[in-house]
Amino acid sequence: MAESFFQLLKRERIRRKVYLTRDEAREDVFDYVEMFYNRKRKHGHTNMLPPAEFERQYFMRQGAV
Repeated sequence: MAESFFQLLKRERIRRKVYLTRDEAREDVFDYVEMFYNRKRKHGHTNMLPPAEFERQYFMRQGAV
């Protein structure tokens, strides 16, 4: 599982990019993980829904109660 994550990270974000500082690289990787990868990937514990869709359905159910 980790290998596929790092492959995506390299292919979609890091390849052919030169970072001037370690902090710049760290910020870019953090942005990728928190703003893109975690929001789109499907999670097994949420019935294979991405987090945004799971939250949308959750709040719709709460409003219907």
